[in-house]
Amino acid sequence: MLGTSPLTTQRASHGPLAPVFLGDRLWLDFINTDDVQRGTPVDALRDFAAFAGWLELAGVVDGERAAGLRRRADQQPAGAAAALAEARRVRMVLRTLAERGASADRVRFDALAEINRVLSRSAGTRRVDVRPDGSFARSFVPVGDAFAGLMIPVVDSAADALILSELPRVRRCADARCARVFYDATKNGRRRWCDMATCGNRAKAARFRARDGRRERRAKRAVTA
Repeated sequence: MLGTSPLTTQRASHGPLAPVFLGDRLWLDFINTDDVQRGTPVDALRDFAAFAGWLELAGVVDGERAAGLRRRADQQPAGAAAALAEARRVRMVLRTLAERGASADRVRFDALAEINRVLSRSAGTRRVDVRPDGSFARSFVPVGDAFAGLMIPVVDSAADALILSELPRVRRCADARCARVFYDATKNGRRRWCDMATCGNRAKAARFRARDGRRERRAKRAVTA
């Protein structure tokens, strides 16, 4: 199952700022749930309700199931807390895989162990569903525990990266202030920014400022010479 997110732009969600979907792979978009936008931290895993909202936006669950998850979280707070803790644990392991997995065997093996741990703990049924736009997608319907299987699509997407040898094309944004990761699908493999409209434009503006500053310094030296 290829883990491409159905969303590529920012959309409304729970909280003051919405999650972004720029990774071009579901597992990378999941890593980017721990984000900073306009200097403001945006963590889509800050609580279970926000987590359920992200799953809905990412197309992992539909609106009906997301609402059901929130209701069940109110009824079973311990179960919801455990599911959220697992999601955060998986995110931490996958971030390490995204940032270092292409060059470190140990990182890949650790991530594989985590992927298999999640897969082994979830029982359910795999099926193909029709999306609202008429396209088709694989889904996983857990048996029993309402919180079981929430991470299956995410770790499946990460497994695809290992199976299809995609890690060399996984990048962290070249902006040192940005922690987003993405899959570089460009033909020449030279994509540097998670998003040209934000980080790319900031870099361009910084280059212009640096160039203008050099011109001003040269002009001042010419005047005083």
